[in-house]
Amino acid sequence: MNRIQLLFQQSDNKLIPFITAGYPEKNSTEKLVLAAVEAGADMIEIGIPYSDPLADGPIIQASSQKALNNGITLDIIFDQVKSIRSKTDIPLVMMGCYNPILKWGHKKFLKRCSNSGVDGLILPDLPLDEAEEFCLLSKSMKIAPILLVAPNTSNDRIKKISKLSGTLIYAVSILGITGSKLENKKNLQNYLDRVRNFSHTPFIVGFGISTRDDVTWVNKFSDGAVVGSAIIKMLEKSNNPIYETKQYIKQLRGLK
Repeated sequence: MNRIQLLFQQSDNKLIPFITAGYPEKNSTEKLVLAAVEAGADMIEIGIPYSDPLADGPIIQASSQKALNNGITLDIIFDQVKSIRSKTDIPLVMMGCYNPILKWGHKKFLKRCSNSGVDGLILPDLPLDEAEEFCLLSKSMKIAPILLVAPNTSNDRIKKISKLSGTLIYAVSILGITGSKLENKKNLQNYLDRVRNFSHTPFIVGFGISTRDDVTWVNKFSDGAVVGSAIIKMLEKSNNPIYETKQYIKQLRGLK
């Protein structure tokens, strides 16, 4: 049983911050992750910058480009994650595009994940018809593949995706890109209830979550809330990223 499974056996109200690796500075990743952990995060999602992301809105796209300009690479990210892992036992999930993994090769990439202490992978553009082989290999190396569902995903497909994932799935709150706001909560609740009914695993919700009220509401109908664009937007304007990350996570947690 890996760290993600252990986490989701525990209490509800999970908060999962997203941090772009290498942003705002190349060496910011570890400091920001540890600040988020100290402030009360339950799991951390580390974004792998890519020049042509699928679901990222303009805020996260800009952070990815800045990180690439800073000189961040996949090798450096793995070294950063390994260092983070030596300092905390919090579940660490990497999120990125499938294409760089194809270039590396599944086994090489997953072995590096395992050696670095990565617990899970979110690949928004992993084709479902190619997912079974990758998921089996990933799970054999104790790394949870976290597949995505969306409001237009059919009930049968939710079942299939949750079975393939086996540990956790990621419910996109809206059809669109990151950075949008939560709207029409009645429809969103119906969708999340449907995911709950047809998923075999716990599920987290991302896209459009930026406030304490959003986190509280989403946790009523799911197993955790991902906050991404709002954190990146805060960092973009910050003169003290470590302090302000701690304060923002505490605010999302409802702590003073």
